[in-house]
Amino acid sequence: MWNVTSWQKKQKVQKYGKELSMKLKMILISFLTLCLAMSSQAFCQDKTPPAKETRPTLDELISKIEKRYEGEGFSARFDQRSSLKAMDITDTASGKVLIRRPGMMRWEYEAPDRQIIITDGKTLWIYRPDDHQVMTGKAPAYLGDGKGASFLSDIRQVRQNFDVTLEDMDEPCCHTLKLMPKKKQHDIAFIYLLISKHTSEVLQIVTYNSYGDQTIIDLSKFQFRQKFDDTLFTFTAPQGTDILKLDE
Repeated sequence: MWNVTSWQKKQKVQKYGKELSMKLKMILISFLTLCLAMSSQAFCQDKTPPAKETRPTLDELISKIEKRYEGEGFSARFDQRSSLKAMDITDTASGKVLIRRPGMMRWEYEAPDRQIIITDGKTLWIYRPDDHQVMTGKAPAYLGDGKGASFLSDIRQVRQNFDVTLEDMDEPCCHTLKLMPKKKQHDIAFIYLLISKHTSEVLQIVTYNSYGDQTIIDLSKFQFRQKFDDTLFTFTAPQGTDILKLDE
């Protein structure tokens, strides 16, 4: 592993900085121009509302979510769509995510381009195998305070970092939570979470930043209570890989 100091390689940092803003900072906020009300129904396997359903209190609902995600780790499939309002650009991607408490994430992008975003909670790596390149920096700068869907790696961050309200939306299968950051930031103006009424799983994350950009991440095919090896959440660059510093 080595640092890149030549002028040409520093230009690569600038080139991929825009992609980082699109793919990282929007869920990396990162991170979908579907209508929230319409799209929520698409993720419900059972659209029939429970008989004589009792609406939970906000505290009851958050407690159910925390209970569902209390295990050491889980995996899921994801589909992501990110929209930059000012540039009228929409970017789509899909893949698999592995989460281990607390703070460890591995987002494996499979389409349209291969990319792996890895963090052990301290360091962030963005590896582009087809470009033989990895970008690395300090994880809190990009994933702190719930940015980049990082609250999935410790669901208690929802209470700690956000003012949460239970939205009054008549969805047959999902509750909708609105998250407002307690600490003002440009990367997150607010977040919507669509929560399954039957499983308390987070089915969709809709993030808006202060510029009106939007990222939607749809999650499916959850596998809970998994034990992942530490090596999945760290990265050693293969020989011949360019190493670019995000913090420079």
